[in-house]
Amino acid sequence: MKFRASHRFAPISARKARLVIDLIRRKSANEALEVLQFVNNRPASMIDKVLRSAVANAGLDADPESLWVQTARVDKGPTWPMRWHPGPRGRVMPIHKRTCHITIELSDEEEET
Repeated sequence: MKFRASHRFAPISARKARLVIDLIRRKSANEALEVLQFVNNRPASMIDKVLRSAVANAGLDADPESLWVQTARVDKGPTWPMRWHPGPRGRVMPIHKRTCHITIELSDEEEET
């Protein structure tokens, strides 16, 4: 059985979040939580919350010890130009606020590779 959790429009760039999500892919849920506990940056805390939400979504249907991170991905979200800063020759340049969509899918069967 699969259990999914996601965080859409996370206020972090997808490039930074992918560096952290690569650390937990194809690991058990408990091992992934331990890894994220010692990664000290902003995307790690967001991914930790999504992973804990996916474990909670499993609830009583699956044993938390037997859950594996089957799919962990970070997709690019919309970029919002909220503010402006001065550019060359008297022009203005947008400040891009990048967002991403974090999706984690857990499974209670270990994937055969």
